Amino acid sequence: MSPDVMPEAQVASAVTEPGNKTDRAHSRARAVRRRRIVVAVSRVLLLVAVLGLWELLSRAEVIDPFNFSMPSKIWDQIWTWVTHGTALGSLGEQIWYTLYEALLGWVVGVVAGVVFGIALGRITLLADVLGPYIKVLNSIPRIVLAPIFVIWFGLGPASKVASAVVLVFFPVFFNAFQGAREVDRNLVANARILGASDRRVTLQVVIPSATSWIFTSLHVSFGFALIGAIVGEYIGATKGIGLLVAQSQGTFNAAGVYAAMVILAVVALLAEGLLTFAERRIFRWKPASSDS
Repeated sequence: MSPDVMPEAQVASAVTEPGNKTDRAHSRARAVRRRRIVVAVSRVLLLVAVLGLWELLSRAEVIDPFNFSMPSKIWDQIWTWVTHGTALGSLGEQIWYTLYEALLGWVVGVVAGVVFGIALGRITLLADVLGPYIKVLNSIPRIVLAPIFVIWFGLGPASKVASAVVLVFFPVFFNAFQGAREVDRNLVANARILGASDRRVTLQVVIPSATSWIFTSLHVSFGFALIGAIVGEYIGATKGIGLLVAQSQGTFNAAGVYAAMVILAVVALLAEGLLTFAERRIFRWKPASSDS
């Protein structure tokens, strides 16, 4: 057999191999789509089952409908707030007031956490000096600071922003600090060999390397910002979702308390979706998760 002539079996294999790879890729894509559909349907079915069981047990008075309310009453309360407003004004105004406090506290807490985290991660002396104080502050239950902030800053948004800041700062700080410490030393050394100053190393090497660490904390920290705003409003405020919770509790309106919780959950999920979208846009170079 001439060496220039490829055996028939090898020819067939060479022709069909690209097709096989394409088929496997399509099969994996179909499997991923099927899994997403199964997950979505399972989530909906689980929610429907829980709400349906809750409604049935409340109507049968197996659980006390006065204390635990029921999904239908919660929906009626939300609809009443949407169509007729609340005792404090329109529902949209209350949501915006709480969201404004949470967003402002989140931004301030994130910026402060990133700045201090990167600084202490880069400057060992600063970390050694301030480290014990940061650990002491982190050990304080920060929710108990909310009444102090109300005393200091009054019933306006400043006290709620302060509560959100102290809740957001520490998770962002520790992630930024760890991200700065985990930077590849070879990258830093190469940058210095090329003549980069400390400032340029920090801006062009350390911060980009720590970005994934920082984004990990952002998902959790926005929920903390909402908690800080709500707790501050619950203790003392002129408007906001937290004040709705306090008023509903004061009138023994369990449906109102649950309705406010549902509204907060929707706001938090929307914020989480926006953060996830932004993260995917920024980290488009990262490979997609195999189970997503």
